[in-house]
Amino acid sequence: MAAHPVDEKLPALKMATSGLQHVAAMYAGVVAPPLIIGAAVGLTATDLTFLTGACLFTAGLATLLQTLGVWKIGARLPFVNGVTFAGVAPMTAVVASTRDKSDALPVIFGAVVVAGLLGFLAAPFFSKAVRFFPPVVTGSVITLIGVSLLPVAFGWAQGPDPKAGDYGSVTYLTLAGVTLAIVLLLRRFTRGFVKQIAVLLGLIAGTLLAVPFGVTDFGPVAHADVVGFPTPFHFGTPQFRPAAILSLCVVMVVSMTESTADILALGEIVERPADERTIAAGLRADTLGSALSPLFNGFMCSAFAQNIGLVAMTRIRSRYVVATAGGFLVLMGLCPMAASLIAVVPRPVLGGAGVVLFGSVAASGIQTLVRAGLDRDGNILTVAVSLAVGMIPITAPAFYHSFPETAKIVLDSGISTGCVAAVVLNLLFNHLGKGREEQDATRPVEAGEEIAAAH
Repeated sequence: MAAHPVDEKLPALKMATSGLQHVAAMYAGVVAPPLIIGAAVGLTATDLTFLTGACLFTAGLATLLQTLGVWKIGARLPFVNGVTFAGVAPMTAVVASTRDKSDALPVIFGAVVVAGLLGFLAAPFFSKAVRFFPPVVTGSVITLIGVSLLPVAFGWAQGPDPKAGDYGSVTYLTLAGVTLAIVLLLRRFTRGFVKQIAVLLGLIAGTLLAVPFGVTDFGPVAHADVVGFPTPFHFGTPQFRPAAILSLCVVMVVSMTESTADILALGEIVERPADERTIAAGLRADTLGSALSPLFNGFMCSAFAQNIGLVAMTRIRSRYVVATAGGFLVLMGLCPMAASLIAVVPRPVLGGAGVVLFGSVAASGIQTLVRAGLDRDGNILTVAVSLAVGMIPITAPAFYHSFPETAKIVLDSGISTGCVAAVVLNLLFNHLGKGREEQDATRPVEAGEEIAAAH
């Protein structure tokens, strides 16, 4: 009996090239979070390179765990794992609230460990409770993730140092605009592999264009080792602070919700529908990968939706192809010189590509909301209020200035507060008193309808 396409082992060359395509599709998404967090902490170029390599390494380990599986861990589907965007805003809030910036990463790592272990224990129960996270909740949260990250891209576009005199100069903004244009043109006029790596090619082209302006610094590559290993606890022993743990636990719920939706979608694409057991196994891989990630100086891991799109487009459904991609990520993490290449890319160039990258996340959330049944009043109010609550830290950064510092770690994360609001409102409108007929307040009242209702 022939093996299912998911379990098929392709020829070595096709396995390698297809695996590299998955790496190319996810590379910018993996390195963006460590760049954001590293910049917030104020890491040197060397430490930033180390942090980027560590995230590549841990993303590779998590991908191998997810695709190959061990015991009841791993969905055993062509499922790529990497650093989740959902944790970026809460982690930057942790950095902002930490007086000694040298403690920021250990505090984040400690919170990720606890959130990962709790998520691992909750995985089988979460797979049963997924009905409380319908598209109206996940769509609102994913939209908030993209919107919350867009200010980061705009900051990058203005230059590396907000205190510098040339911050926001025409040169920097032009480089960002040209990079954005290159990415868009590649996405519009190319096909296949080139189209999938449009963001990566845009970063390369933008970096080369920045050389004549003296913006590109090749120092990190010159000083990077060819071979290295992400030394455990390089930035310090994990610290466990309740407010940070609570914030990252909320992110873990968001991450598990995204992963569940991605597992269900991928199961349909590869024609191996995911059941409750598969979802639980996939969530165990996500959460265990996240819990182990801080050991090697990495962050929380989750599914990468763009790679699911790549599976759908290429129709290459083998999980061993994605496992090969995980192997490449591990090798890149063990080569600091490869990891240092991203440190060469000027911030304005990253900003131009970031508009596409982060905007695409928000667009994915909007796509999910389209399927959420927004013709119902309760769903509209859930989206409206959760987005409004989640936008507070972006539009009014000082809104919670009177609250204690520990509370602000959670409140200053629009993703965390927006997620809580969406879950609570969904319960209120779609679960409590569900037997009553819901009235749609968005529908105009027809002439004579009130009179008929009164009779």
